Amino acid sequence: MSTNSIDVQQIKQRFGIIGSSPLMEHAIRVAAQVAPTDMSVLVMGESGSGKEFFPQIIHHYSARKHYSYIAVNCGAIPEGTIDSELFGHRKGSFTGAVSDRKGYFEEASGGTIFLDEVGELPLPTQARLLRILETGEFIPVGASQPQKTDVRIVAATNVNLKEAVANGKFREDLFFRLNTVPIEVPPLRMRPDDVPLLFRRFAADSAEKYRMPPLRLSDEARIVLMRYRWPGNVRELRNITDRLSILEEERTVSAETITRYLNADAMQDLHPVIIRQNDARSEDKQIPHYEREIIYQVLYDMKKEIADMKNMINRIAHHEQPSWTVGSKVWENEELPAREQSWTQHTHAEPIHTDLTAEPIQEAKEYTEETLSLVELEKETIRRSLERHGGKRGPAAKDLKISERTLYRKLKEYGIDQE
Repeated sequence: MSTNSIDVQQIKQRFGIIGSSPLMEHAIRVAAQVAPTDMSVLVMGESGSGKEFFPQIIHHYSARKHYSYIAVNCGAIPEGTIDSELFGHRKGSFTGAVSDRKGYFEEASGGTIFLDEVGELPLPTQARLLRILETGEFIPVGASQPQKTDVRIVAATNVNLKEAVANGKFREDLFFRLNTVPIEVPPLRMRPDDVPLLFRRFAADSAEKYRMPPLRLSDEARIVLMRYRWPGNVRELRNITDRLSILEEERTVSAETITRYLNADAMQDLHPVIIRQNDARSEDKQIPHYEREIIYQVLYDMKKEIADMKNMINRIAHHEQPSWTVGSKVWENEELPAREQSWTQHTHAEPIHTDLTAEPIQEAKEYTEETLSLVELEKETIRRSLERHGGKRGPAAKDLKISERTLYRKLKEYGIDQE
């Protein structure tokens, strides 16, 4: 199958793979390319990342698709019975062997066998597997004559097999035979744009299963999910979505709500999310890292100012003296500039008592808040940072987490020096 003839979207639709991550699509493309051959494939990826899709893709697009496909979880079979499960046994070969039994390699002859968690195989079993890869032969437990099998082996692991080889836990020759064509499945944290799509799918599945309205993410919750590190990958996301669907009455999930369901350790090292800007005249473009940091700083400052204002209003309502937070400093009345002094003095005048029942309250007019563009957000946060540092570019650049060269280019681009 040539690269040009591979329809990745069709493959994703057929196997229910959600998302448009370039890393995931590359892995799918490699699986489809190697499928028509009989080469061994090693699928590598973290637990819960979706490795199980790839042997199915390989089998479906191979000449073996009309024969058996058997998936075996090597880590779930006890060491004492693994050889019997894989290679079969003869009657009387051990206690309880009351009859001959075919193993998975005999049953799957002509088709494909998927060995999940292949790194968990004991060393003697690894030697038997190597013989199949080299000669196509195996010996059932209790037998004396080898048998032939024609099977395509696709293996998967969530451990570093190179380290296992170095530690003597995995045969080096078997590793090289399995690793003829490696496929790396990206973890969910490396495909943040796919997280909201997966959440929507899982929320719809839960809604249908439990007969309730589907969950929706607020913008803030969506960003939290995209920045979370997902140690359990897609499996963790599905579990969290199911729990939210059952336990939360409010169907719009806020950032505060979603945070309660996330692993606190994985929340401590949030990674920047790739934000995309939509332009009808061009394709989505990734915003550079330094521009993302500026946007994050704007959002952080806005959130902090809102919190400070709420605190001030609450103090005024209880006739307490408000304090003002400016950057990292708290200003009391005697330290405030004249403008803030006058405002503080006004707020501490005698409270005005209004009879709310005297006149009917007029309905407020609808107010539409104008959304700032990304460019305006950048300009605003650059101005604020310069003001905080007295116009000094070095400290401002450090505050914005960008280089002075980048800050200088932004000042020139936005004409801030000339304002």
